[in-house]
Amino acid sequence: MKNEIKEFDKKQIRVAWDENKEEWLFSIIDVIFVLVDSKDFQSARNYWKVLKKRLKDEGNETVTNCNQLKMKAADGKLRVTDVASMEQLFRLIQSIPSKKAEPFKLWLAKVGKDRVEETIDPELTIDRALNTYQKKGYSNDWIHQRLMAIRVRNELTDEWKNKGVKENQDYAILTDEIIKTWSGMSTKGYKKLKKENLRDNMTTTELILTMLAEAATKDISETNESQNMSEHIEIAHRGGKVAKKAREELEKETGKPVITSNNAKDIQKLLSDIIVDVSNIEKNN
Repeated sequence: MKNEIKEFDKKQIRVAWDENKEEWLFSIIDVIFVLVDSKDFQSARNYWKVLKKRLKDEGNETVTNCNQLKMKAADGKLRVTDVASMEQLFRLIQSIPSKKAEPFKLWLAKVGKDRVEETIDPELTIDRALNTYQKKGYSNDWIHQRLMAIRVRNELTDEWKNKGVKENQDYAILTDEIIKTWSGMSTKGYKKLKKENLRDNMTTTELILTMLAEAATKDISETNESQNMSEHIEIAHRGGKVAKKAREELEKETGKPVITSNNAKDIQKLLSDIIVDVSNIEKNN
């Protein structure tokens, strides 16, 4: 789940893109803060608390089905907050008297339209990702590998779709099999090691091996007429095994583990510090 910030009426709204369900999730508190012109977030929380109880009493499924996610709060800490899908928000807005309701609905439609455009033209996703990673300070070499990894990942998911894999949960199971096979760690364990978003914190080598595993899985799948989930899992295992062999051979040659708690930005900062130190030494000499 990838968190982002989007703006409406010069106010920030926390959102997250659910890759499995392929839908946007919006912080309900942030939306209410905008729509009712709350003086502060506590007022927005109180408004939502009262509205939520009323809707529940009325048997409104919009509230009953709302999920919760950890999102970054004003103090910088991750805190659990109620979130709603775009469909849920459209229904929820009907219960909130606000002169901003119609403009906000148009804004929601625009947010959804952007994602549809990216689906039609994957290059838009690549361009936006490029700008995002550059702003975050990643090195150009790492960005190149990350964008390649996105493309390889998309090719694999397209292959899965073509072979009839439909359930979002199945994607997670197959991906976990690939990661677990080549790295020796479950996706959850790998994320815990990195302490942040997994793929955005992989080193260049880790990204390359992930790409190899996913590309191998796609290629093997294309040569097999997979029909059921057990066969897809077996192919995912075989694809991951290709990258596992490469990882073990590299570790044998270097004597160092490929998988570490280091992330891409840490390494970039270290290199920048070294370059600055060398420059200072040269100036002093």
